[in-house]
Amino acid sequence: MTSAAIDFDAMPPTELAHELMPEVVDAAVSAPDQAVVDRAAAWASSAVAPHAESWERERRFAAEAFASAGDERLCGLLVPVADGGSGLSQVGLARVLEEVAAADFAIAFVLVCHNNLAGAVSRRAPAQMRERALGPLVSGERLGAFLLTEPGVGSDAAKITTAARRDGDEWVIDGRKAWVSNGTAADVMSVYAQADPAAGHRGIMTFLVDGSTDGIERTDGYELIGAHGIGTNEIRFNECRVSDADVMVPLGEGFVAAMEGIDIARVLVAAMCCGMMRTGLATAIDYVRKRQAFGGRIADLQGVRFRLADVATDLEAARLLAYRAALAVAEGRPAAVHAAHAKKFATRVAERGLADCMQVMGAVGGRRDHPLPRHLAASRLTHYVDGATEIQDVVISRSLLD
Repeated sequence: MTSAAIDFDAMPPTELAHELMPEVVDAAVSAPDQAVVDRAAAWASSAVAPHAESWERERRFAAEAFASAGDERLCGLLVPVADGGSGLSQVGLARVLEEVAAADFAIAFVLVCHNNLAGAVSRRAPAQMRERALGPLVSGERLGAFLLTEPGVGSDAAKITTAARRDGDEWVIDGRKAWVSNGTAADVMSVYAQADPAAGHRGIMTFLVDGSTDGIERTDGYELIGAHGIGTNEIRFNECRVSDADVMVPLGEGFVAAMEGIDIARVLVAAMCCGMMRTGLATAIDYVRKRQAFGGRIADLQGVRFRLADVATDLEAARLLAYRAALAVAEGRPAAVHAAHAKKFATRVAERGLADCMQVMGAVGGRRDHPLPRHLAASRLTHYVDGATEIQDVVISRSLLD
């Protein structure tokens, strides 16, 4: 694909955004995966983009978006086809979430958290639990959440203090979980708890807990800079009693289970940043080629052209880093450093690039009748999820120096 063969000036922003996608990335997506990507892109355009600003303005979990995702078979992306899911590869999943995030980061992150839980249940859960829990997760009948982070424990997940103690035939869970994505509405929770403090991280186990269980208290959603559609909150456990049938990952394996998906989680954040940047660039291009000032189009001013050129270069680089890491994960190669580079770079250039796209639009860039302010707020939050930027620096520097 060469720019000389495309009349960019004749394209509306949505079409232009798709032309800003390098072929080298899509060439790595299989035909079955591409069908899911196309379905997700159409859904994001018709069911998410028109309502995303309203969900943000109302500062609530976008329940209707999740219900619609279930109807579109987007809730079992990592679950094998034999179990009713899509059996998507990691590269395909990244492409799906890039498309959804191009419309709204919050909804993309809702799907990340839910699909990761459904995938974990399909891989890790005992047979009886899979039979009981997997179908409603794949169909979207029930919403999942991942509960690891605590008020005093962020990136150092081995130090969680939420406790699980044996009491007769039951387990009793006590503690607090923070920054729970999907938490305000979750029906099913994977809860990481410390059952043997003397064993350190080896004492962690995982429970799959029904959200209506006695002893669970939810706070309202956090007031954040943006991305309220995720429904992020705190969840407290006070003498919450569960049974052996609710043990998803046994003692000694919980921490490993929590960490096994961290590389692809970082890749997915990078891909979602690329989706937001793509929308930002397409929106800005559409505006500046129409806006007249100083005797001509703003698009013909060199300062505007070069600023957008920088954003385009950063987008190209971010996507190549993200999908290099996704391929490494998919092929079973060491991916931690690739994923760290991708997340660190993509989050940085997304925030800067979206601000630049808004800047070339002048004061119109700050209005809420287009998605850029919402994307800019979300881009700030991407610096913290799935390991802060400083954690990526730890991973990268360790590979260089240790």
